[in-house]
Amino acid sequence: MGEARACEVSAVETFAEGLEQDGAAVRAALTTPWRDAQAEDQITKLKLLKRQMYGRANFDLFRRRVLLTI
Repeated sequence: MGEARACEVSAVETFAEGLEQDGAAVRAALTTPWRDAQAEDQITKLKLLKRQMYGRANFDLFRRRVLLTI
């Protein structure tokens, strides 16, 4: 972190300062076993279906496809 703050590249210095300010959150993200990959996967599937169904059918058909897919 010291090298990043002293490198004289403003983007790197700003990034290092932000990491230091949010130190507790960064440590928690790196050390906790919990991940949100499953939730992100479900959201991605839902968005894909929404894009496929846009302008083609009503909400009832969209809801049925979502429930059958997930």
